[in-house]
Amino acid sequence: METSLKISFQGGDTSEALRQMIAEHVDALERLHGRLTACHVAIKVPDKRHRTGGPFVAHIHMTLPGGIDINVDHTPQDDGRFSSPQFAVNDAFRRAKRLIKEHVHRQRGEVKTLRERIERTLDRPPEP
Repeated sequence: METSLKISFQGGDTSEALRQMIAEHVDALERLHGRLTACHVAIKVPDKRHRTGGPFVAHIHMTLPGGIDINVDHTPQDDGRFSSPQFAVNDAFRRAKRLIKEHVHRQRGEVKTLRERIERTLDRPPEP
């Protein structure tokens, strides 16, 4: 990565275990794509003053070569699994991995268009 990984915790204390987990996820994404230009991960810690506590939220902003931005800004709605910071981080990186794969497929021209699907459908003989 051209710039160092940035990890910020908003509304709470830092966690070395989460930092390590995030670094491992970023390394895995670099192996998948080849190279990341920059990556910033922001973890929003729920406010402990409220009874429910609320969910942990992980936002990821990555830049790929060529100035291509990948943003994961998913905010969970009423999902108890997000009360775990590990789950929130894993979910955000799963989404980031999917977005990078989609970008790579588009870049390689491996994405099927609606026109191709229609033409294939029209070329088929009618079913009896």
